[in-house]
Amino acid sequence: MTTLNCEMSVHFYQNGKQLYYCDCKSITPSIADPRLAWRASASVSETESIKSIIQLFHENDYILVYNEANKPLGFLASHDMMQALYQSHQRLEAYFEAMIETMDASISMIDEDERTVVWTKGAEQIFSIKAQNIIGKPISDFFPIHMLQTLRALKTGDSVFRKLHQPRPDLYVLINSNPIMLDGQIIGSIAAEKDITSEARLNQELFNATAKVHHLQQQMAQLMPSADPFIHIKGTSRAIKHAIEMSSKVGSTKATVLVLGESGVGKELFAKAIHDTREKSDAPFIAINCGAIPPSLFESELFGYEKGAFSGADHNGKKGKIELAKGGTLFLDEIGEMPLDMQVKLLRVLQEKKYYSVGGTKQLEADFRVIAATNRDLEQLVKKGLFREDLYYRLNVVTVDIPPLRDRKEDIIELTHYFLYEFSTSYNRLIQGIPQEVMLDLMQYDWPGNIRELRNTVERIVVFSADGSVKREYLPLSIYSRKKSEDYEEQEHFPTAVVTLQKELETHEKQIILKALDLEKGNKQAAAKRLGMSRATLYNKMNKLGLGE
Repeated sequence: MTTLNCEMSVHFYQNGKQLYYCDCKSITPSIADPRLAWRASASVSETESIKSIIQLFHENDYILVYNEANKPLGFLASHDMMQALYQSHQRLEAYFEAMIETMDASISMIDEDERTVVWTKGAEQIFSIKAQNIIGKPISDFFPIHMLQTLRALKTGDSVFRKLHQPRPDLYVLINSNPIMLDGQIIGSIAAEKDITSEARLNQELFNATAKVHHLQQQMAQLMPSADPFIHIKGTSRAIKHAIEMSSKVGSTKATVLVLGESGVGKELFAKAIHDTREKSDAPFIAINCGAIPPSLFESELFGYEKGAFSGADHNGKKGKIELAKGGTLFLDEIGEMPLDMQVKLLRVLQEKKYYSVGGTKQLEADFRVIAATNRDLEQLVKKGLFREDLYYRLNVVTVDIPPLRDRKEDIIELTHYFLYEFSTSYNRLIQGIPQEVMLDLMQYDWPGNIRELRNTVERIVVFSADGSVKREYLPLSIYSRKKSEDYEEQEHFPTAVVTLQKELETHEKQIILKALDLEKGNKQAAAKRLGMSRATLYNKMNKLGLGE
């Protein structure tokens, strides 16, 4: 039997496995003293959860606390625990209230009885319902049941992310909704909504503006070819601007360039732009896809061959890609697919600047710059023995990484309208515009095939829109069926593209006005007439856009 004196007037002693405590006031405790009331107690380790400790307080007023060395640290009293929990609750409530009062987003919460428990100022602004009028009342008293995503989350536990919702004919919102869980049970639900009504209208305006921009660009291209080699690379995102900036810097050198990026991101487009930046206008740009040529034909394709070099060869012989690229650029696409034996021969050409054609005896001079591209991890291929390390270091002088489309989703709007104009012109289809829900579907898709897949998708939309009206079901099954089933769990975050539509539109308006002024040699009256507006309207727009007079 051991006595443990822990704190002030509370004492503990242990008899076997049973622990007892005595709340002594003014006497020295003694186990045999009949004046003392020893009561059963409990003990916990210092790492015990709060939930377990609270359950022990149902039957104990004091709980002894041990450290990892099984030595007593002190005790917990039920009244102290209640006070601490109350204070913690008060602090959390203060933080919560301050957060709700500070945010301008629309946040609403309901409890398990469908009563509204949170209604922020943002919700008041969107729905024109004051918090004092809706708090504590069933949310279904204010909205049709079939339009309430919070009720669906409460009843089914379903979650949605950035779902387009139209609570009223004149209102579009993006809604995020989740059930509120406690101990595995749904005790309520929450919805966050963003008003995008103005952005929905801007999408149509942007489509009309883009059509004008492309038309003016075509006219300008006929009169004055662009001096910017990167003009065909569309997008204004930080990721694509960084890639263009890096490529532009490479253009001032003759260094070998390795372009990295997933399939469909536009690696050849970047390679051509780099070539145009650093080579003369008449310099050849010769591309060879290393993954599309059979190994048996690779050497003759690259080095060329003399007449009669092998059975079936052209009687006049054939120039190889290296000779065709003389004075210009040899673009080795999908370099990771090049056979190992050809890697050795290519390395020798890069080092010695000399080579022999197949069947030839005369040594030829090699005069070209190399740009290679791949969607594979060359370092891993080197480790696996599938790519020569010396060739890798020879090619990896300057690296340019092209971002996948999922990392530059804010560019999807511009790219979509660009391709839409291209194919509507090609197929002679008068497309009226892209509905907001279709644009959001495109924005939320992951695009594993990147820009190539987006371009094919837009072409599909144009092909099916025979009457000029774009419908959601014209999307490929990979996009439409995914949206139809409301599988939002693996969606990328919808970036700030929607909220930058105003900026996007202003940028396009500037381009339209500036191009019109260029075409009319600065004559504002003629430019206004070309744009289909009055001279006063043109002046107002120029002032608004910071173009001055």
